[in-house]
Amino acid sequence: MTTTCPSGRHAHHDVYAGQCPCRPLLDLLANKWSALAIGALEDGPRRFGELQRRLQGVSPKVLTRTLRRLEDFGLLDRTVYPAVPLHVEYALTPLGRSAAIPLNALRSWAEENIDQALRSEPVAP
Repeated sequence: MTTTCPSGRHAHHDVYAGQCPCRPLLDLLANKWSALAIGALEDGPRRFGELQRRLQGVSPKVLTRTLRRLEDFGLLDRTVYPAVPLHVEYALTPLGRSAAIPLNALRSWAEENIDQALRSEPVAP
């Protein structure tokens, strides 16, 4: 759902509305591999292999799909350097760097609160 503010210049999107165009972007950013890939790129460009080593447990297929989706939404750039073997680097765009800020806070919160969250888990029967 989109509404236009009185000036007519800015649209306001309601992510709670079923047809809001924000939902696919929110879905992408809420994905753990997206959040981790963005975090891994905060310090600068990385090659695919570097990203895969940093994101322990991600399969090449899932990482490829994640990077493509991030690129499709304008959150990262993929640069191909003509060399043998082919050299490809991934880097955050300004939009990706802006998304990194709240995702960094969320990753930090998870690391700081995991022990308490695990203590709160109900015991399985």
